[in-house]
Amino acid sequence: MRVRDIVDYLFLAVAWGLSFLVLVKVVAAFGWVGAVTLRCLLASATLMGMARVLRRNFSFSLGWRPYAVVGATTVAGQLIGLSYGTPLIGTAMSAILVAAIPLFSMMISQFWGLERLTTPRLVGLLLGMGGIVLLVGFPAVPVTTTFLLGCAACISASFSAAFGSNYASLHLRTAGSLEVAAGSFLAGGLMTLPLLLVVPVPAMPGPVDFLYLVILACVMSALTYVIYFRLVSTIGPTRAISVEFAVTVIAVLVGALLLREPLTPIQIGGAAIIVAGCMLVLGVLPRRRPRRQA
Repeated sequence: MRVRDIVDYLFLAVAWGLSFLVLVKVVAAFGWVGAVTLRCLLASATLMGMARVLRRNFSFSLGWRPYAVVGATTVAGQLIGLSYGTPLIGTAMSAILVAAIPLFSMMISQFWGLERLTTPRLVGLLLGMGGIVLLVGFPAVPVTTTFLLGCAACISASFSAAFGSNYASLHLRTAGSLEVAAGSFLAGGLMTLPLLLVVPVPAMPGPVDFLYLVILACVMSALTYVIYFRLVSTIGPTRAISVEFAVTVIAVLVGALLLREPLTPIQIGGAAIIVAGCMLVLGVLPRRRPRRQA
């Protein structure tokens, strides 16, 4: 990896790891629908402004359909699940469940014939699913309907993100990272906009709340998505998506140390199993080199 790729990788890990903390504050002020809709529309506007400053013309020659699909899954589906589920189960649990994105991605790519399911990847999938069972089945809080809804929302968010990523790699391979990010955020924001009639913003947010929204939308969404899609093109999707491991570690530390969110030893073990499973799926574990024969 080049120095620039390493810097991009570390920036994504820190920005997305801290985004769970900012997300909770934005949801509390704007509601879970308002948090998603305003975040998407503001992120899209930011990317279009960036393109104008850079004097770059957007080209959506591939049509609106692929951007709508990615906007409905990787953007709207993922952000709705996280915005709804994170306040219910905490940032640490949400981040650990998000680490399952590579597991779902491998399952989808196998079903679509994009990748071959090897024995290590199969073992990784089984480990990852077992880790999720440990997380949900042995929590540090009572297993209530609210807790299960939060877990289901975050797992749904992970699946949506995995589906959209595979779809984008299949149908938006030739599109630029700015176009993919801007078009997807715009589509996601427009899709969730009508939901504000059902779940409106609870009250008039304060200046600090708008600041959190700007940070979440402009820095932790618009900028990071451009960097992520650029990283995919330089180091490949498999290595790029492994950033979720670092994201999980940072988010869990933030939840445990700053927010005092409890985790049982079994859940910590489940998190480790999920990470190990993802590493097997992605093939990023170090391999033993064959010995040279004299």
